Amino acid sequence: MKRRLFEKLETFFVAFIQRRGPEKDLGRGAKFFLLSLKQLSYLYRSVVQLRLLLYTKGIFRHHTLGCQVISVGNLTVGGTGKTPVVEVFARELQNEGRKVAILSRGYKKKEPGYSRKFFDKITLQEARRPPRIVSDGSELLLDSDMSGDEPYMLASNLPDVCVLVDKNRIKSGRYAINKLQCDTLILDDGFQYMALKHRVEIVLVDRTNPFGNEHVLPRGILREPVKNIRRADFIFITKSDRQGDAALRERLRQLNPRAEIIECQHCPRFFQDVFRSDKMNLTEIQGKKVAVVSGIAVPAGFENELQRLGAVILGRHRFADHHRYSQQEIIDIINESRKQGAEMVITTEKDAVRFPKMERCDVPVYYLRVDIDILSGVESFEQCISRICFR
Repeated sequence: MKRRLFEKLETFFVAFIQRRGPEKDLGRGAKFFLLSLKQLSYLYRSVVQLRLLLYTKGIFRHHTLGCQVISVGNLTVGGTGKTPVVEVFARELQNEGRKVAILSRGYKKKEPGYSRKFFDKITLQEARRPPRIVSDGSELLLDSDMSGDEPYMLASNLPDVCVLVDKNRIKSGRYAINKLQCDTLILDDGFQYMALKHRVEIVLVDRTNPFGNEHVLPRGILREPVKNIRRADFIFITKSDRQGDAALRERLRQLNPRAEIIECQHCPRFFQDVFRSDKMNLTEIQGKKVAVVSGIAVPAGFENELQRLGAVILGRHRFADHHRYSQQEIIDIINESRKQGAEMVITTEKDAVRFPKMERCDVPVYYLRVDIDILSGVESFEQCISRICFR
């Protein structure tokens, strides 16, 4: 109950700070709340810029580990489609003969209690404890509870790639090099992680919502000011289409004259049964009555994609980003979907890793498998990666 209340408050807060329309339409209390958030944003922005300055001047140290480090990150919180990009980079580097490790913080992984964390910190146990190894490159070792959604999904889809989770990615990077013999590190969500020196800085920008309302947290969704994108070596515009976005490209070019700008598209490939090995072609969804379940930052984009593929959506079950599903929740959704006449339940791959195991499903449950295509230029993603990583 407490978790659900927190998730509802989180969802309301994110929607509130991103609302469109003039503030004059709001009540006095809401205006005061937004004004307070704006003042906090100024403070947060100052702290972020001071930290950047300290790293730039060498007062805070960049650590180097003696191998190639590729950072894939973004300026905003959530929703840029980063995980499929990390996956394709890791796969292609592995195909080129690299021994790859993905280093993740493991957002919303299961953590020890506050008393245990405090004890570990004051006794320095935290610094000595090895990172969580989701995959050692040959075996999947942790579930999504212990590793977090994205690391588990990456480890499941990349059987030959090591995936490690730790807040301290210098520590996990050293472990990957010394214990797992890795020679290439990919920092998942690494743009703000400046303690480890990056050789290649890749920043993702969501074409459908590039920078939110342009405010930094907590008034907006920016982790740092838009101008800081000048640190990027490559900018990937995600969720693009064949028409492109000339205005966004021009703005990015003004913000960062040196970075190469690449437009890419998240492309659906097939539907995979969440609990069995069955697959379904995209064309088989046409005209089917479905219920949709999602706990992601931008559920509307996923639902629109299903409608574009021809699905008839009877029910939408939206949860907070990274929501951890209980078995009873899934049973209730399946029962409600069956009563509505739905022929199947559709979810995202990211949500599917958080579904509990089910012995019986009266309505089949599938997730949509998605990967990346390059739109700008004529090169393939493989050629693009080769050029970026083997210059």
